[in-house]
Amino acid sequence: MTQTTEPAERIPEPRQGRRVPRARRASRIHRAWFVAAVTFVTIIGAAAFRSLPGLLVDPLNDEFHWSRGTIGLAVSINLALYGLTAPFAAALMDRFGIRRVVAVALVVIAFGSGLTVWMDSAWQLLLCWGLLVGLGSGSMALAFAATVTNRWFTARRGLVTGILTAASASGQLIFLPVLSWIVEKHDWRPAAVTVALAALAVVPFVWLLLRDHPADVGLKPYGAQEFVPKPPPVTGAARRTVGVLAKAARTGPFWLLAGTFAICGASTNGLVQTHFVPAAHDHGMKITTAASLLAVIGVFDVVGTVASGWFTDRFDARRLLAVYYALRGISLLFLPMLLMETVHPPMIFFIVFYGLDWVATVPPTLALCREQYGDDSAIVFGWVLASHQVGAALVAFLGGLARDAFGSYDVVWYASGALCAAAALMALVIRSGDSGDQPKVRPVAA
Repeated sequence: MTQTTEPAERIPEPRQGRRVPRARRASRIHRAWFVAAVTFVTIIGAAAFRSLPGLLVDPLNDEFHWSRGTIGLAVSINLALYGLTAPFAAALMDRFGIRRVVAVALVVIAFGSGLTVWMDSAWQLLLCWGLLVGLGSGSMALAFAATVTNRWFTARRGLVTGILTAASASGQLIFLPVLSWIVEKHDWRPAAVTVALAALAVVPFVWLLLRDHPADVGLKPYGAQEFVPKPPPVTGAARRTVGVLAKAARTGPFWLLAGTFAICGASTNGLVQTHFVPAAHDHGMKITTAASLLAVIGVFDVVGTVASGWFTDRFDARRLLAVYYALRGISLLFLPMLLMETVHPPMIFFIVFYGLDWVATVPPTLALCREQYGDDSAIVFGWVLASHQVGAALVAFLGGLARDAFGSYDVVWYASGALCAAAALMALVIRSGDSGDQPKVRPVAA
């Protein structure tokens, strides 16, 4: 997409000796799209670690005889920290810059994943995969995409949010078949090393190509009418993060957004991403086949999420969320009847249908956060994302316990379908924002 070339504008002299970069002529393709591309690649590389947990349940159970509940607990810690770290990471990006926070997060992910190859006790799994990878991944959460979108784009925000959200699914698409093949042919340890190397490989791209703010290169945000100076670093990241939560928690929309997104996490990351492969394996399906189906979900997730971003720029986000949750709930209610040893047409239909809805909820949820909470929206979205991961963590753990107790996952599929119906109703009662509203920007020429 392109932006009409405009003469460079004179930037006011900085106050108090603070240096402001000189404005440049806008290139035919705005620099914001290159920043979005680097962010996309970064999230793809980091998505490798999210592809692995569901593939480790059976191998770790076979080798160490750890229960699925124990393994699910490690995954639940990872998922919970993924969410709880996100709002603090968003504030740290305001303090230290996007590049530094994301580069350090990738190194922590690589360190935690690499250490798992030497573990021989369950507490080491909780420490490495639960704590370290959870903290690192939390800094790479969707709050990262929200921060990039808010800083670099004024127009096309919904579309860009959809594209960056789809990056995680693209990473799943790339890594799931590869990692499942490695696990089946060469054991789970080489797969863990692959995840560590993938995270490290992205660090140079982040450090050399990513920029924190359009003002760093003398540009306006994409679609903005005026130059936006780079704000000074915000100190007291932890205090600000908690303060934003305290303020948002006094409003009804926050709890509705947090509740719906908790159900979103429960019905995606916590349920399908963690338990679909072992559930399919229970019915005789090969691990590589089940992982390939999960990867195909990633293919259609890319389409669905980008389309959702486009819809969010044009339609009521509340109604979009209600439709997404209702359709997801219906699909999960049918899944127990579709799991078999072989892949058949109804299962393919489920994969396509469910994949289109996987994280289509993110663009409208982020749009509602932006509508309700303005400049604090990235941090508020981080807290909403925390609820998403808490929901995912609970189902990752409870799903393992249910499998140990009942010998199947059926009750978990049915319960998640019912929760999605409740989320659809909650989305419809979110009121229109009365604070921090962002005026609709007329789209610029493509």
